[in-house]
Amino acid sequence: QVTLVESGGDFVQPGASLTLSCTASGVTFRRHAMAWFRQPPGKGREFVATINYEGSFTHYADSIKGRFTISRDNDKSTVFLQMNNLTAEDTGVYYCALRDKQWVATRLTDFASWGQGTQVTVSS
Repeated sequence: QVTLVESGGDFVQPGASLTLSCTASGVTFRRHAMAWFRQPPGKGREFVATINYEGSFTHYADSIKGRFTISRDNDKSTVFLQMNNLTAEDTGVYYCALRDKQWVATRLTDFASWGQGTQVTVSS
């Protein structure tokens, strides 16, 4: 059984930085593409960033491009999301997701397993 556990969410001021982590268990992590999604208050879940199985390719949503960086440590079965220059529009619950394939994807339906989410709130 695959388990994904996110951590690192916090309440921060605009302009701050945060790093989210997601650790997987019950799966051969290095064989799977990973992604981060988020759900703003009152809205649907949206794609943020994705990374292929070995970390050699990444893809980002236009809204966060240049501010967020996805990375992974396959030895630790962990994927990260470094978030810089946060704004109020980045507020939401952030979820990591695991795909049953090596290559990246952006649709919710492309991902088989999900974490429980971690709350990020950006406010002055």
